[in-house]
Amino acid sequence: MCGIIGIVGKEPVADRLIDGLRRMEYRGYDSAGICTLAGGGLVRRRAEGKLNNLVREVAANPAPGLVGIAHTRWATHGAPTAVNAHPHATGEVAIVHNGIIENFAQLRAELEGRGRRFESQTDSEVVAHLVSEQVEAGKGPQEAVAEVLPRLRGAFALAIAFRAHPDILIGARLGSPLVVGYGEGEMYLGSDALALASLTQRITYLEEGDWVVIDRQQARVFDANGAAVERPVVASGASAAAIEKGTFQHFMQKEIFEQPTVVAQTLRSYLRPLERQVALPQMDFDISRIERVTIVACGTSYYAGMVAKYWFESFARVPVDIDFASEFRYRDPILPPGGLALFISQSGETADTLAALRHCKANGQTIAVVVNVPTSTMAREADLLLPTHAGPEIGVASTKAFTCQLAVLAALAAHFAVKKGRLSAEQEAEIVAHLLEAPACLNAALDHDAEIRAMAPLIAPARDVLYLGRGQDFPLALEGALKLKEISYIHAEGYASGEMKHGPIALIDEAVPVIVIAPSGPLFEKTVSNMQEVRARGGKIVLISDAEGLAEAGVGCLATIEMPKVHPLIAPLVYAVPVQLLAYHVACVKGTDVDQPRNLAKSVTVE
Repeated sequence: MCGIIGIVGKEPVADRLIDGLRRMEYRGYDSAGICTLAGGGLVRRRAEGKLNNLVREVAANPAPGLVGIAHTRWATHGAPTAVNAHPHATGEVAIVHNGIIENFAQLRAELEGRGRRFESQTDSEVVAHLVSEQVEAGKGPQEAVAEVLPRLRGAFALAIAFRAHPDILIGARLGSPLVVGYGEGEMYLGSDALALASLTQRITYLEEGDWVVIDRQQARVFDANGAAVERPVVASGASAAAIEKGTFQHFMQKEIFEQPTVVAQTLRSYLRPLERQVALPQMDFDISRIERVTIVACGTSYYAGMVAKYWFESFARVPVDIDFASEFRYRDPILPPGGLALFISQSGETADTLAALRHCKANGQTIAVVVNVPTSTMAREADLLLPTHAGPEIGVASTKAFTCQLAVLAALAAHFAVKKGRLSAEQEAEIVAHLLEAPACLNAALDHDAEIRAMAPLIAPARDVLYLGRGQDFPLALEGALKLKEISYIHAEGYASGEMKHGPIALIDEAVPVIVIAPSGPLFEKTVSNMQEVRARGGKIVLISDAEGLAEAGVGCLATIEMPKVHPLIAPLVYAVPVQLLAYHVACVKGTDVDQPRNLAKSVTVE
């Protein structure tokens, strides 16, 4: 989602603003811009498309100044054009905004009725005009912002610059993250710690409803009621080193190949290898008393939750409900007293998931979160924080965050089962042993990269692709289809294998590849029957299985991918690799933008 950076500096800021935007490219965007204060005015430069277009614009038309704000925009209201790009400005005020102003139409009509002229189609521009009106009426920046913020409904992170007050910036947040950075004779605003990592390691996370006035020496924070408050200054932990692809062609490729390492790092936090025990963080509640789990997530994280549902129910025998975060609150869910609500999010800032978390908290649920950013809003509001240790994931399509989520959820399911008395010490030791095997098995899966690359041209011409899987492999079918859609723009759908004959089989012909995810085991024979139904209608099968499965059913397939023989517990982690690699190589064949696919954002901070 959109990225914000602001600097009140002691040296020119344009290059550093652009560097901050570059650090946030992973969030997804379709236009960018900066505004500096110089010569008694607002100097604004904007460009449609990639950040390099803005770099060229600033090179041709410099933006001098020691204070400025900058933004990468992911379009919501209005097309991704330079006119709709941020910052938005009047003669007195410039703003950048992440989020959505839900009552913007009403506010815009009101402003236009008073003669205000708009240049964009965005919801964000109303904020610039509302603040500008107050300033033009003689109010100071702080008074103007305090007057405007209560009028805004929706979600926002804002950074605001004032022509007549060139030594301050004002930031505000409600529903979208914003951090304050502390430098030496400088102060900063940013969407996240990574944006500020090259500038400072000392940051403050603004809380919900907070707004802040920064100058070169200090930050003055106010809560939603306008009362001055103190917020702690903490070490961000974000790396100041530039995030590089190294020898890899894309960040996504690099992150796929990092999975053995980051899964091992993650499991080290949740396992005691010598004792062969699962070791979760200290809990302030008795997990053995939990009678129902509610899992809420979006996108790839939702599919990780689907796998976790299999694990929780099979190991711990605890019933699990799972919902898309965007739908959860609107069905008025029944939440049993003392239930555990588990939220899964790479960023920890996903708007739908965060709103669902707060709904569950208000309804007496114990809150657990699985997140990749341990300083995120969800992490700070949880009763039980379960961090993944994937490191920054720059590719918009999630890969290593997904497998690290699975690693954490597997450990949680095993811990749950132990505390419920469903697993003996011997069974726990066996599960831990299999989890410890996962990194090596991921490495073995990656060894098939070259053959998957070689088969990608067979899939790339397809207009439609189907993915099939049974049991806990069904979520992998959904995830495989999502990956292919996200980065290659091929229409793909995932189905439970047995459901194919209940409708999707109508799509099968010789032009439709069917990717079958089927480790050998109790469900394999039934999946083979479904494969025969595909073959009988001319479908071209790509079978992903182990040697035993390929020996039984691999003959006559368009292609096969052999995975190591693994325990069912870690199969979803291992089988994630070939579906990721297949999507990646097909996208490369098609020449799409793998790391920043069109229309997508890394962190969705609007509902």
